[in-house]
Amino acid sequence: MRVESEIKKWGNSLALRITGIMAELPKFKVGTKVIVDVTDEGIAVKPATPEERGFRFPYSEQALLAEMTPKTAHADALAKPTASEFGD
Repeated sequence: MRVESEIKKWGNSLALRITGIMAELPKFKVGTKVIVDVTDEGIAVKPATPEERGFRFPYSEQALLAEMTPKTAHADALAKPTASEFGD
């Protein structure tokens, strides 16, 4: 379904009112958390799933460190600080 609307000024920002079928079809109501996808072509707004609410990293710390060893972490390439760097 395509709906024609108009972007308006709202303070120092731009606004698009979500009215009628634009709110009813996706079941938007006051307080609905949404995800906004922004591209060069425009924006798409969809209700946020529980997993999308808030920021989450794509990998857990446990998964990132699962196969890490001193060799794969390149700990052998770390510089050794000298006494003068410690102010001695």
